[in-house]
Amino acid sequence: MAEAKQWNVKQLDRIVQKMIDTVQHSKDEIFRIGEQSRQEHDHLFRELEEVKRLTVQAIEEADQLEMKARQARRHLSEVSQNFSIHSEQDIREAYEQAHGLHMKLTMVREREKQLRLRRDELERRLASLAQIIERADYLVGQITVVLNYLNSDFRQVGELIEGAKQKQEFGLKIIEAQEEERRRLSREIHDGPAQLLAHVLLRSDLVEKVIKERGPEAAIAEIRDFRKMVRSALSEVRRIIYDLRPMALDDLGLVPTLKKYLQTTEEYNKGVHISFVHIGEEIRLPSRMEAAVFRLVQESVQNALKHAEARHIDVKMEVTCRHLLVSVKDDGKGFDPSVKKENAFGLIGMRERVELLGGTLVIRSKLDGGTTVFIRVPLDRSTDETNKEERK
Repeated sequence: MAEAKQWNVKQLDRIVQKMIDTVQHSKDEIFRIGEQSRQEHDHLFRELEEVKRLTVQAIEEADQLEMKARQARRHLSEVSQNFSIHSEQDIREAYEQAHGLHMKLTMVREREKQLRLRRDELERRLASLAQIIERADYLVGQITVVLNYLNSDFRQVGELIEGAKQKQEFGLKIIEAQEEERRRLSREIHDGPAQLLAHVLLRSDLVEKVIKERGPEAAIAEIRDFRKMVRSALSEVRRIIYDLRPMALDDLGLVPTLKKYLQTTEEYNKGVHISFVHIGEEIRLPSRMEAAVFRLVQESVQNALKHAEARHIDVKMEVTCRHLLVSVKDDGKGFDPSVKKENAFGLIGMRERVELLGGTLVIRSKLDGGTTVFIRVPLDRSTDETNKEERK
């Protein structure tokens, strides 16, 4: 029986390895498609800028020729009506001038038409390439989640979980939770630093052009704007890093970090008031407990802002001799706790964090009546001195 089980595990590992190789190959192909699309997008974007510039030139040239042609036709009409004053040579020259301007105007109008058609075609192709790039990035992110799962947790699922149904539910839960976090992080990077850095790249090309066409003074002004954009991108990167793991949590502890986080969140969300009250002794807790409690408060506050649309949020934390008590109360639209929502991985993650700490989580809410999250975590005072020594 043991030999059969061992053989099944080895067989499962071989299957998983084959899956990993296939998925990795698919990821490489999709990544290659995305990179090729980006290169073509950049090339077409530069061509579009040039076509737009030529179109403007053609429009201006056509307007000037139109004015000259109108004057030439008027002159031809005057010459034609006054044979006694003007000679046949004058009439011929007036006609040839009017005809020449008309032909030149026709050619410029045709060139303008072709440039407009090319511009529209480039804009359609750029829009299509943008969709391909976005889809490729999304698929690469999803496949990366699957690969991480296959390379780590899935190799041990055969031994830890009995039954195909349990394996599937466990795997899907991990994939959904990881994908949601990566999607959030990917969206923040794409909408923040990635966009700013792409704009910085374009502006850097513009600086060189400004130096050549408008002189050093205009270039210096462009460089100042360039610096502002770089600072903005750096600020966005620092904010994302802070969301991943606040460094102040290790240096200062839970209470100061929470104060700073709630203050920053209030500043980012105009019209929202967030209060924080700490009762009891301000002590350092085990590192994993501080990180878990910080994430619990962070998740509760973000739920109140994004889902409950709250305008007032009250956070209280109390340290007793045996427990850490935390409550997060908001005046949002609330929800019915008896109704089980699909894909509620935020609440599932919160409960799992509290259970890992040996604590309890209670959520009280009602429609249009706000929500209150109660967290109770046991404290082991005997570990305080050990924690101090570890931080030294």
